[in-house]
Amino acid sequence: MGRVKEFDRDHVLHQAMLVFWRKGYEATSIPDLLAAMKLSRSSLYETFTDKETLYVEAIEHYKRTRQSKRDLLTNAKSAREGIRAYFERHIAAAFDEALPGGCLVTNAATDMDSPDEQVRKLIQDRFESLERAFYELLERGQQTGEIDSSKDIRFLALLLLNLNHSINVVAKVNKDKARIVDMMEKVIEML
Repeated sequence: MGRVKEFDRDHVLHQAMLVFWRKGYEATSIPDLLAAMKLSRSSLYETFTDKETLYVEAIEHYKRTRQSKRDLLTNAKSAREGIRAYFERHIAAAFDEALPGGCLVTNAATDMDSPDEQVRKLIQDRFESLERAFYELLERGQQTGEIDSSKDIRFLALLLLNLNHSINVVAKVNKDKARIVDMMEKVIEML
């Protein structure tokens, strides 16, 4: 009979997520993960099989724990309010010193030279899902007359997706939060 696991899976996944988020997949070593997760090598491999599987699970954990920001788009009373609320929370997180820089998904997309197919699919799904959430909110805005019907909301949704990911990258190298907030306001004015 095998030994009963004596750790909280969500907690150790959260610790692994933070290491991958801070260092990236390539630079994260198994000893880094073992130290952060406070697991033995055998427990790590018995539970997660290998580093790649753990990475995929860490990205899934990230998606689950960061969903509330997306809900700001889905539950918004108006397009502009929803987009502003989303980006205000997004910018606050991007500049939060208690969190690793940027966004785990953006980092994953930019850090891996040739991402594994499963990781690439996760990233692609995340990008498409966010673009779709922006599009649906903009579409509601057009239906209510808040967004001019002549605006190309497919283009605007893609622009907002790119703004989202560029904030993650810029926040890692330029700590001028006011400049990013100003950029967000200018984009909202375009709507």
